[in-house]
Amino acid sequence: MDDANGPRGDRPGKVLVLGGAGFIGRHAVAALLNEGVEAVIGTRFPGPLGKREPPHPAAARSPRRKVRLERLTAPDDWLPLIDDVDAVLNCVGILRQRGKETYDLVHHRAPAALAEACREQQKRFVHVSALGLDKPARSRFLTSKLAGEKAIRRIGGDWVFARPSLLDGVGGFGAAWLRGIARLPVFVAPADAKGRIAALDVYELGEALTRLSLGNAEELRLEDSRVFELGGTESWEFRDYIFALRRTYTNKPALCVPLPGILARAGAHLFDVLHFSPFSFGHWELLRRDNAPTRNRLPELLGREPISVVSRNLLD
Repeated sequence: MDDANGPRGDRPGKVLVLGGAGFIGRHAVAALLNEGVEAVIGTRFPGPLGKREPPHPAAARSPRRKVRLERLTAPDDWLPLIDDVDAVLNCVGILRQRGKETYDLVHHRAPAALAEACREQQKRFVHVSALGLDKPARSRFLTSKLAGEKAIRRIGGDWVFARPSLLDGVGGFGAAWLRGIARLPVFVAPADAKGRIAALDVYELGEALTRLSLGNAEELRLEDSRVFELGGTESWEFRDYIFALRRTYTNKPALCVPLPGILARAGAHLFDVLHFSPFSFGHWELLRRDNAPTRNRLPELLGREPISVVSRNLLD
């Protein structure tokens, strides 16, 4: 592969999708398959995926590779896994630490080692990161994401960052929780959750990631920026986003009870300890700052305006 041109001039090619059975990854696999690209599913458990199977009829025939990022912290660990692919798409992220799966290993050290291996083999490396990393944070979820980005930049090579806003869609843990809250007649929201959310559809993110994996430098205008902030065309504060989702189900009013910031933070820490709900300390920090793109490049990658996630009723 020519580093300046992107994966294969004779596309379609072959892309390894890390986290290919996760919420983002399985939709990226489906989008790649729609383009005629061979998608290799990298996952911790490469057996039958059940509900985690990518939503595409050809996904059942896609090759699987066992990948545990916390064990792959040196470039040589990655070389045999990426040798036969044209690009690597990393969709792995952990909401909370569990055993040896630490933020530092999964978000920082393993992606840095992978970036070095991709540079050595001249492969495109698309790394799914997060918005809101440019402001000081205490959450190790966020600081590890930033450390990973900084390490990949230092290593160089043909890297691209995708930074999506909040995701909506069938099968998402957080998305299902938020839509469940939206159905309630009374809900609680942190009083200091004043940041704006530009929610986007997870399948459209999959399409965008496919373009980032396959497009060459000129097509993607990488000389302009290798960072792609992605979001929907509408943005809301958290409470207003819940109200907007609610209108997809009912016209009945709901009551939002503001929760003082100190109690919201305490609840986030408690949920982290209990591994309960998608609300974590890191997400509490994100809700207090804008989680919307400064320059939204999703329409550029899709070649159209994104759909509105608050215009449909998802049966999730």
